[in-house]
Amino acid sequence: MWENLWTVFENSLYFIALINPASKIFFLTAQRPQLTAAEMRHISCRASLVAFLILLGCCLGGNFVLEHIFRVKLYALQLSGGLVLLFSGLAAVQKGVFYHDNDQQKHPSYEELSVVPLAAPLIAGPGTIAATISFSMQYGTLSTLFSLLPALLFNLFLMLSSRYISRTLEFFAFAGPVIRLTGLIVMAVAMQMMLSGAGAFLHSLQ
Repeated sequence: MWENLWTVFENSLYFIALINPASKIFFLTAQRPQLTAAEMRHISCRASLVAFLILLGCCLGGNFVLEHIFRVKLYALQLSGGLVLLFSGLAAVQKGVFYHDNDQQKHPSYEELSVVPLAAPLIAGPGTIAATISFSMQYGTLSTLFSLLPALLFNLFLMLSSRYISRTLEFFAFAGPVIRLTGLIVMAVAMQMMLSGAGAFLHSLQ
């Protein structure tokens, strides 16, 4: 039992790293005009719900859809998802920002913003989807869902606290270092995902 709980805990931490809550904090606080508290709650809750439904679908039938409809192996998704994460983390490390200032101009509607890009691909992104499908095959559906829920709830809590967290980081001039450190962690997770995908591919050739 304790071993199962520890596995769920470890997988939850992994999902948190993939979701990357820091990027959501800076994305929400960068919106202009600035989001009100009510808008922040609405967007955060809606985005989290939509992301959960996407990941739930991936957990229940993602492997079937990948292999039998799109003819895509899981290791291909791991490699492509890791590559996307790698470039995202690299941009954060090099530039100290996750998104450009003109990103919000592409999404004038807050209702639309909560789904695209916030729910997908920022929360339910390629890396998170690949991990969800992989974990559901390795640990089972229930274990994967129990790992996902704490990660999504933790991310939601930080999103709801975005304004206070951002102000605190800016007051102490920690925003830039936090972004770069988070970007480095994302790059490490991306590399591990790509190595796992490459290992699975090489194993399939034997």
